[in-house]
Amino acid sequence: MASGAAGAAPAGAGRPPLEEEEDDEEMPELSDGEDAWEEEEEEGVIEGPQTRCLFCDRLFSSAEDVFSHCKIEHQFNVGDVISKNGLDFYGYIKLINFVRLKKPTAAYLNSLSGPLPWEGEEYLKPELEDDLLLQYDIEDLCEPANVLCSNELNDTTMLLEQLKHAEHRAKLAEAALIRAQDDLQKVKQFAQDFVMNADVRNSSSANAIADLHEDEDGVYFSSYGHYGIHEEMLKDKVRTESYRDFVYKNPHLFKDKVVLDVGCGTGILSMFAAKAGAKQVIGVDQSEIVYQAMDIIRLNKLENIITLVKGRIEEVDLPLEKVDVIISEWMGYFLLFESMLDSVIYAKDKYLAEGGSVYPDTCTISLVAVGDMNKHVDKLVFWEDVYGFDMSCMKKVVIPEAVVEVLDPNTIISAASVIKAIAGYFDVFFEKDCHNKVLFSTGPFHAKTHWKQTVFLLEKPIAVEAGEDLRGKITVCKNRKDPRSLFITLSVKDAKQTYSLQ
Repeated sequence: MASGAAGAAPAGAGRPPLEEEEDDEEMPELSDGEDAWEEEEEEGVIEGPQTRCLFCDRLFSSAEDVFSHCKIEHQFNVGDVISKNGLDFYGYIKLINFVRLKKPTAAYLNSLSGPLPWEGEEYLKPELEDDLLLQYDIEDLCEPANVLCSNELNDTTMLLEQLKHAEHRAKLAEAALIRAQDDLQKVKQFAQDFVMNADVRNSSSANAIADLHEDEDGVYFSSYGHYGIHEEMLKDKVRTESYRDFVYKNPHLFKDKVVLDVGCGTGILSMFAAKAGAKQVIGVDQSEIVYQAMDIIRLNKLENIITLVKGRIEEVDLPLEKVDVIISEWMGYFLLFESMLDSVIYAKDKYLAEGGSVYPDTCTISLVAVGDMNKHVDKLVFWEDVYGFDMSCMKKVVIPEAVVEVLDPNTIISAASVIKAIAGYFDVFFEKDCHNKVLFSTGPFHAKTHWKQTVFLLEKPIAVEAGEDLRGKITVCKNRKDPRSLFITLSVKDAKQTYSLQ
């Protein structure tokens, strides 16, 4: 290999010196073979193309050397992946380019089951120029005794595996087509109803629009694939520093423990846990941000502790059976928006070992009355006269939509006043077995967070007297058409209104 060039000896080194002939005859000329041998020894360098390892920066002069290195150093066997997923040559090409581009960990690749993340046609484009791995015949990776190759279609097991993947992809495509056709029909119907019936009730419109979001999960996870939303959350000091303080001030909860981070995002909570002494951390996230998180983990040299898995916690196969601690930042607007709590409960029921803990362990929702004439005018009275036109019918649309914003704490009612709105917020607690308990609030009297507060507008002001108990009832349920959004019904005195939070 080229690495031996630094020690190459000059021509003739190491051979015994030629003794001078007594009869002074001329030395015979070297044959071509000897000449070639001497020239090769003089150079001492193996010339030729080289290619990089799939997981580190080491260079190799052959694909076989790369695969051997990956198997020994990174516990990744390309042949096993080809066999397990029934890859043909093009599937193999996509796999190599996917690894080059996205840089997933070997553990992540070994944990895959179901739809493959490299199935897109974009992965047919070489990521590295003159990549030796793309010129390799994958049949050479297969051992007849225990590995199946793509051209052995007569093998029953291989054929069944390929048929299973093909059937899965066909079902996904069929389901996507049905959803698209259904959505198109609903758009047409909604447009027709809107044009033909000028008095369309808001509830009907809302239901028609909600029908278009049956696959809201795709949009939900896609939104978390963009760095902007993670930047906002990381810059929320109340949120991030509360989690950090809880972990770092209670290292006994993480020392030598196995930790599961549900919805890991950029991996910040996983890294907190690793730094606190966790033995192993598994982070799970369905959004594309997980690929950046893998880079972040490697950049901070925590890949030996933290393993990231892309997918829904309800669908992935984790490389372990039980964990000691589950940590997650699952809270949404009004605490329950996004319904990520369901995923945490699923993880708890399936993976949490006996005696294990979930953090945060307690959350509360609070309501406060708000007396804010300016907000009432700005949000509702505004529509009664818009440049001389009566648009008060718009109130039917405005009122049922909960508003997420930061409230002025001075508008919170503590004396006789007229209520114009009701707002909700939540508090989060880290308490179980903690030597140093941590809590934070998203309420209007505390430092603002990215959750802000949730405002429920009342169509008509409600008069109250000083010292009067303001009684009411609130119910919260999922939107059947979009389970990640909420319907909130609020009754206060004689007023009753249903709000949507989406």
